[in-house]
Amino acid sequence: MDQTPTNGGRRASIERNTTETRIRVALNLDGTGVYDVKTGVGFLDHMLEQLSRHSLMDLTVLADGDLHIDYHHTTEDTGIAIGMAVAKALGDRKGIQRYGHSYVPMDETLTRVALDFSNRPYLIWKVTFTRDKIGDFDTELFREWFQAFAMAAGVTLHVENLYGENNHHIVESCYKALARALRAGVEIDPRKRDAVPSTKGTLGGSL
Repeated sequence: MDQTPTNGGRRASIERNTTETRIRVALNLDGTGVYDVKTGVGFLDHMLEQLSRHSLMDLTVLADGDLHIDYHHTTEDTGIAIGMAVAKALGDRKGIQRYGHSYVPMDETLTRVALDFSNRPYLIWKVTFTRDKIGDFDTELFREWFQAFAMAAGVTLHVENLYGENNHHIVESCYKALARALRAGVEIDPRKRDAVPSTKGTLGGSL
């Protein structure tokens, strides 16, 4: 991968191959927002570029999927692969802030994302679209991406579009809000950099 992050930090690489998709991901949580995204799906590329730029996570995604069928498998599997890479880069999650939230306005639209790197994956998705497609991309696939990411990253993720009219603005604000919340959640707490942020001493399992 030509654009694998090399400037230190918490890094991970994932290669995930199935009969439907072949995906390679490299990321650096402590990067500067440099990206190289090629999924074959233009709108998905645009959203993943937003995720990188606004989280300051360096991100490379190279995907070869069964686009002759539709965009479903490529969309879902990039969410899985990026989530796996985030989880791998976090390791035991020692020292992280753990929680993050963000409100992102985009013209007439406002979206809120709150997350917990709890290692107990869960998705709340309160986003409604008024169109079935943005360009040739099925809007129902956005939930599939967020669900796949949350499960693979081990994150409790709440995404809520508070209001908006333009469907492009709505989904882009979701990715930007995720990016900003992710940046906050993975940040190292200088007062507790050697401790797992849980009274249990570990993240995951039951409450």
